[in-house]
Amino acid sequence: MIKDEVTSNHRQSMADYLSPLARSIKPSGIRRFFDLVSTRKDVITLGVGEPDFVTPWHVRDAAVYALEKGKTQYTSNAGMPELREAIGQYLNDSFAVSYNPANEVLVTVGGSEAIDLALRALISPGDEILIPEPCYISYSPITTLSGGKAVGIETFAKDNFKLKAESLRAAITPKSKVLILCYPSNPTGGIMTYEDWLPIAKVVEENDLIVISDEIYAELTYGSKHVSFASIPGMKDRTLLVSGFSKAFAMTGWRMGYACGHQDLIGAMLKIHQYTVMCAPIMAQYAALEALTPHGLEEKDRMMESYNQRRRLVVKGFRQIGLECHEPEGAFYAFPSITSTGLTSEQFAQRLLEEGNVAAVPGDVFGLGGEGHLRCSYATSVAQLTEALDRIGQFVHKLKQG
Repeated sequence: MIKDEVTSNHRQSMADYLSPLARSIKPSGIRRFFDLVSTRKDVITLGVGEPDFVTPWHVRDAAVYALEKGKTQYTSNAGMPELREAIGQYLNDSFAVSYNPANEVLVTVGGSEAIDLALRALISPGDEILIPEPCYISYSPITTLSGGKAVGIETFAKDNFKLKAESLRAAITPKSKVLILCYPSNPTGGIMTYEDWLPIAKVVEENDLIVISDEIYAELTYGSKHVSFASIPGMKDRTLLVSGFSKAFAMTGWRMGYACGHQDLIGAMLKIHQYTVMCAPIMAQYAALEALTPHGLEEKDRMMESYNQRRRLVVKGFRQIGLECHEPEGAFYAFPSITSTGLTSEQFAQRLLEEGNVAAVPGDVFGLGGEGHLRCSYATSVAQLTEALDRIGQFVHKLKQG
């Protein structure tokens, strides 16, 4: 009898041991879709947000030289002092925000770790985290894993996917604590100007919100310079600026990010960082330091000019095909509407892959306002983009012919 009772209390499978929070998280909609791509040949991929450029030679050489010099130890938990100094100088020169490298800058394992650290440091159970959508797919799951509640705020193509103060105000409740911003936007390419930020800053101040501003695409703007939310009067002390080297510097695999903000928040994040990853890899830190030299900044600008050329090609191409596409003014994504085809985002992306051999991400995976759109990265060669547009055009023509 006792043996039977013990046996009946045993969990039936490994899944029964998992935390309810971990079980509730859905796999990445992007990765799930691109698992299908690996089973097909001759597919042009416009999906993963990764530059097609290789990290510049001199940046790679800096990492190799560090290895040759025996630089293989831990660094300070917060990152090498000289790298933090360079990050602070770069942000001041480029975006007019000033941070003390000693206690207001933290080097992280990619921008994603910085966002995770920030949410774990800020969230108490039940706190509501406000997230303008469509947006980067990780914000909501990380919020859930941290014990918070993600609250989406829909943005619209008619507004160029800008966050509007009235929409933000309508989403706020007594439990609202953090606003996550991502401009320039993944997936829409939308940006916010100084004038756009002012009413948002007023709502943030009135409702005593903390802001996590993901500015990983800050360097990639076309026609107007990026305006950091932290540079808006009164916002620096209540804003955590998150960025990194992955996108603009073509360093995705190096996993180099950073967070800058109030010393109390950075200090709390540092404690979690100490107990999880200890520090970012030293060789990658030397590479990042080299990326911030004048030579590295020239390479960044050269890549940005190429993205701008591709941006114009892709937007013009979608419009000629007959798919509405707002003008992306930042990042390296186009977000065309496919509603005219009568298909859902998932259906369009699936059939485009199967019938046109082009892979793009269905917009619905990015949250509110994403349905009816397709995310297409133009961080690939002009030849590939031209061929992809031709295939998409043929596919849409067939759809409209019935």
